[in-house]
Amino acid sequence: MNQNLQTLSVESSDMNNPFKLTDEKLIARFQDGDINAYNELVDRYKDRLLNFVFRYFNNREQAEDVVQDTLIKLYTHASYYKNIAKFSTWIYTIAKNNALTELRKNKRKRTDSLWTNEGKPIEIEMKDESLERTVHNKIAVEELNKYLDEIPENFRIAVVLRDFQELSYDEISKILEIPIGTIKSRINRGRIQLSEKMKHFKEQ
Repeated sequence: MNQNLQTLSVESSDMNNPFKLTDEKLIARFQDGDINAYNELVDRYKDRLLNFVFRYFNNREQAEDVVQDTLIKLYTHASYYKNIAKFSTWIYTIAKNNALTELRKNKRKRTDSLWTNEGKPIEIEMKDESLERTVHNKIAVEELNKYLDEIPENFRIAVVLRDFQELSYDEISKILEIPIGTIKSRINRGRIQLSEKMKHFKEQ
């Protein structure tokens, strides 16, 4: 009896504190009609998706449009999600497909600027502590953005997903639909190229 009461207490606590819930539990609750669960998923992923999608366009406005479409699809297609894959894999795949569709649609050349309309560089949330230590007090965020933009797109996307979004090799493989071996190769080559471009800052 006491164990049952304890279980009910934990579940009630989770219901009142969505931060304790996994992504998979939140999407399940949204599928059951809980709009607060959707809002929490949006809060968790909107910035991460923007950082990811931005790498396809190098244009914040276009990236924001794609992220908005992705979050709308999350709302309208939530029933399509099945708990056989991580939610993060599913939502990143939607974002990637939306980005590729937009690229095919407009066929615009990627711009050279990394600046927003307000004249400020887009900020990247650095998840990888070793990379953050490397650039700490050595290189501004806008410089890191510039160097990331200079490496080939297929390397850049893989590095961002691994080092900045902290996704597993398996997740990245599923999102980009290429073998894990290829993913590891792209990440390694991308890191090498990025390190070469940052080398002179490390020496200062």
